[in-house]
Amino acid sequence: MSRNYGQYCGLARALDVVGDRWNLLIVRQLLIAPARYRQLADGLPGIATNLLAERLRDLEKHGVIERRLDENGANVRYALTAWGAQLREPIESLIRWSAPLMMPGPGGNHFRADWLVVALPALLAAREPIEHTTTVGIATEGGMVQILATPSNTTVSSHDGRKLDAVITADPPWILGLAAGALTLDNVRDVVHIDGDEAAIQRVFGGPIGRTSAATE
Repeated sequence: MSRNYGQYCGLARALDVVGDRWNLLIVRQLLIAPARYRQLADGLPGIATNLLAERLRDLEKHGVIERRLDENGANVRYALTAWGAQLREPIESLIRWSAPLMMPGPGGNHFRADWLVVALPALLAAREPIEHTTTVGIATEGGMVQILATPSNTTVSSHDGRKLDAVITADPPWILGLAAGALTLDNVRDVVHIDGDEAAIQRVFGGPIGRTSAATE
């Protein structure tokens, strides 16, 4: 049975829909890309399969997600509806708010490189636009993502094989600290490795913070 707060308040009604445990993390995964059930389960370490199925039914019932057939019509993928995709803004706000909680490091928590696809745009959103288009790779345990920074916006995606201006290899806390502006390259020079043009890394992570809204071969 669905539970609700019984309050005529926008926050309460939003939490009626997405406030249950795992719901916003399911949305996080679908902000990365539409996904099949197995892909969602893999991206949500610790969730029971029956609970994932229940949460997906609930989010679909409320119009947050929808099922779509693959191009070949053989498999079902879950995707955010246009309304569900509007959760990006509050999720990015929560990610920025969480920065002090992330600085101690992962401890024994799981980490996946693709989670940076949502986290990095949120943290880089406060940066002033760069003057020249720059593409850099972020290599951490589990894989690599790419940041494409242009004078108009910054996007983050899984690495698509394109040539990059530089690649920075580091543990997640250092990458998140750089993106949040809590650390500079000089602070972490002994614990990161840079291949390629260091100035490209500096352009992405070292620019002034002045905005309030926002990105190897």
